Amino acid sequence: MAVDVSKVPSTPGVYKFFSNHEIIYIGKAKNLKKRVSSYFGKSIKDRKTSQIKFLTDNIETFTTKNEVEALLLEQMLIKENKPKFNILLRDDKTYPYIYFSLDHDFPGIYSKRTKQAVNSNFFGPFVSSGAVKKSIKEIQKIFRLRNCNDSTFSNRSRPCIEFQMKRCSAPCVQKISKVDYFEDVASAKSYLSSSDSQTINRLNSEIEKASHNLEFEKAADIRDRLKRLELLREEQSVVTLARDVDIFSVYAEDDYLGICIIVVRRGKIRGTKTHLIKRAYYESIDDVYQSAILNFYDNQIDIPNKILCTSSLDTKELIKKVIKKKFKIKVNITHSPSRAIRSIYNLCKINAKQVIQNHLSKEDRYNFAFKELQSAMGLKIPIKRIEAYDVSHISGDHAVASCIVFSDSGPSNQDYRLFNIPKELSGNDVGSLKHVMERRLKFYKDKETRPDIILIDGGKTQLKFAASVIKASKHKDIKVISIAKGSDRVRATETILSEEGIIEFDKYSKAFLLLQEARDESHRFAIMAQRKKKRGGINKSKLDDIDGIGAVLKRRLLFKYKNIKSIKLANIDDLMTVKGINAKIAYSIKEKL
Repeated sequence: MAVDVSKVPSTPGVYKFFSNHEIIYIGKAKNLKKRVSSYFGKSIKDRKTSQIKFLTDNIETFTTKNEVEALLLEQMLIKENKPKFNILLRDDKTYPYIYFSLDHDFPGIYSKRTKQAVNSNFFGPFVSSGAVKKSIKEIQKIFRLRNCNDSTFSNRSRPCIEFQMKRCSAPCVQKISKVDYFEDVASAKSYLSSSDSQTINRLNSEIEKASHNLEFEKAADIRDRLKRLELLREEQSVVTLARDVDIFSVYAEDDYLGICIIVVRRGKIRGTKTHLIKRAYYESIDDVYQSAILNFYDNQIDIPNKILCTSSLDTKELIKKVIKKKFKIKVNITHSPSRAIRSIYNLCKINAKQVIQNHLSKEDRYNFAFKELQSAMGLKIPIKRIEAYDVSHISGDHAVASCIVFSDSGPSNQDYRLFNIPKELSGNDVGSLKHVMERRLKFYKDKETRPDIILIDGGKTQLKFAASVIKASKHKDIKVISIAKGSDRVRATETILSEEGIIEFDKYSKAFLLLQEARDESHRFAIMAQRKKKRGGINKSKLDDIDGIGAVLKRRLLFKYKNIKSIKLANIDDLMTVKGINAKIAYSIKEKL
């Protein structure tokens, strides 16, 4: 169905694409007419743009005063409608907070999850429950606040183990007054909202004040608290000198987006959060950063003055204006890390990339590699199956050949095959390869069981002989390539050869890495089989061929003479001294050896 874009206004605003009355995409634009028209022009950017164009049967637009309002409205509509082509970073999880139960006579400190608006009794949100638990333990060590529930508190008759471990002041049995306990609560809240150095300065001031008022017991208690804080700082690894900053990183690979967010408060990593978006549609990386930042701060009250992005954003001024309008906070957005935060900045970039590697399915990974290989080799028909061959022997002995199979979903172990090489061909790699491939061709019944590509470990000679075998068969359309080792066998310097010549590959491309992996797997499989065959030969002895000698007599002979050479030199009478060996067996030993 043709979509009429002639009536779309040339103003800032939001547009909605519909398919069968369902919203499939929501976007914002500085110029609605220009942006919407770009979807329906002759030049197509990518497959997803084509999908949107193909599916859209109706368009709605909503004009706003400026681009800031358009971005705010876009985020609200995406949150409400969740269109399938939009990047959906929001999830239904609640974030953990540190919560003080100030409605109690002796407030406790707890971990509490919520996604609703919070008040001054909540500190956070943290992006992991582990970070909350760690912070609560810190506060208990320094300020000795209770962490028990109200029922346990009201039923205590004596202090619990937390008191003995000096992590609670035992208000349940009146070991501390209400006034002093509330001072500790206030100090704990101050500790959460300020830096360690500010807390240390405040505690030192309180020690001086208590000493001046001759409250030496109180001064000693504050001194002990200060020591615990300093000890805690020594125990912790200080990750950065930077105080409060949120770091955002976006990484795109294939049809995936990896997003990492690291929250740093008071010089320590409070936690991290990652997103993996499959087959994401986005017009630019800036759009992804906009969604990531605005969605992350949607229900937060703890927004830092500095936001660090690992990419340079063209729309950072727009994001700053939106945050100021929505949250009434002025932030600085930069992509240049200071020396103090550089290590965490790099960590954020690594994790954005790693989230894709961790979640990218094996099938997807090989599927991408197969498509890339097809493109690099200029093949019209998709590659579904690859076989790789390798021959292994030790100085011509115990020769075997391997055939491993990769499908577009990964290694197909059940299709792996091993071939024993005849003795007359052992040591002749080219002859062995020809022999193995001629045998293997007999098992190709249909297109499902035969490969699209055969990969040979070797150079032009091996490639020539393998290709000649294929040409002489009824499977002439199978493509034969080889992977030749580079200079000094250095990895990633290999050359991929075909009958037409060298095939150029990016050494870091998935297709090249796939061929490397197939070569390595065929080599591993051949080496394992060859070593097993060799071990079998070592375990077999010439004594095994002598009638009358079984495992027991063999063991007794080797125990006495140590090796075959010594047995060979022994005379008949000496051999008969071994229990179980008579004259007939002794003569057989001498005859055979």
